[in-house]
Amino acid sequence: MSVKRRRGAPTQADVARRAGVSQATVSAVVNGRATDHRIPVETEELVRQAVRDLGYAANPAARSLKGKRNRMIGVHTFESVFPIGSRDFYHEFLVGVEEQAVAEGHDLVLFTSTEGPDGQRQLYSDGSNRLNVADGSVLLGVAHDHSDLARLSREGYPFVHIGRRDVPGADIAWVGADYAEATRDAVARLVSLGHRRVGYLGITHRVEAVVDREAGYRAACADAGIPQLPVLMNAGDLTQEWFDLALASGMTAFVAEDESFAGRIAAFAAARDLAIPAQLSLVVLRGTETGPYPGTGWSCVEIPRREIGREAVRLLLRLLDTPDAPREDQILLSCTPPGEETVAAAPASAPEAEA
Repeated sequence: MSVKRRRGAPTQADVARRAGVSQATVSAVVNGRATDHRIPVETEELVRQAVRDLGYAANPAARSLKGKRNRMIGVHTFESVFPIGSRDFYHEFLVGVEEQAVAEGHDLVLFTSTEGPDGQRQLYSDGSNRLNVADGSVLLGVAHDHSDLARLSREGYPFVHIGRRDVPGADIAWVGADYAEATRDAVARLVSLGHRRVGYLGITHRVEAVVDREAGYRAACADAGIPQLPVLMNAGDLTQEWFDLALASGMTAFVAEDESFAGRIAAFAAARDLAIPAQLSLVVLRGTETGPYPGTGWSCVEIPRREIGREAVRLLLRLLDTPDAPREDQILLSCTPPGEETVAAAPASAPEAEA
């Protein structure tokens, strides 16, 4: 799907037309010289309202030659992710963004000034689009309110989101992982090993990534003609009693959206002296750091995070170089399928949970 883009950020001339004043008046107001130029308060407010409406931001690096780009790419995160360790989920995305920016000869600008008391960051500050300092931006993280993304799209500011995003009324450019297909393949693998009751463990906060995983699970179950058995709850709320009942119903495998579920299942299995994977298989649908036993990791779907970061920059530069050219602006990259660490053939008989 091609996303319509405007060719550049709002200019002082745009603000002047919007406010019905001269460009010189706009320049005086945005540069803090309204009093020096004896500009009436009412006129100053007209200009500032136009600035807010258009999302204009003074650009100091400003395309020092008229009509030129400044070769600066913005990076905006909706969550506090800096500084981060190498094991942080976002780390590899950002490494990929940096690597590709360097390869393309662009600088990176990190935007953090719009963080609120709750730690959430907005795209707009006092009505102005702070990202206008950069030619275009890469966005990542989970925003609980998509209205900023919708506004950014309406204004035509060039940006690419890391991760698929559904924004009502807007088609935005994004690069994400094909979670649905990865999950579908993981469940199909379990089915091929004889598992006929495969449980699905998911978090309660349903954002696009986990919605896609659940859709892949449901599709695989439908393909195989097996029951769909999703459980959406916090990992800490799972109980030994629930686990015992699941096993009693014939459950021989689980797929889990998050590693926290895997840890709980491992503890429940250990309490019933059940071996993973000989008696119970489990796949985690994202990368993991632990496993059921020392030296044994979980079978997990690996997300191509670094390549997603690199592709996001490449897509952004294509948007900037040829804004009106037809292209695919929504890109899914394949994940690495899980290994065999915690996946095995279904036991001859369903495991029993001895109390």
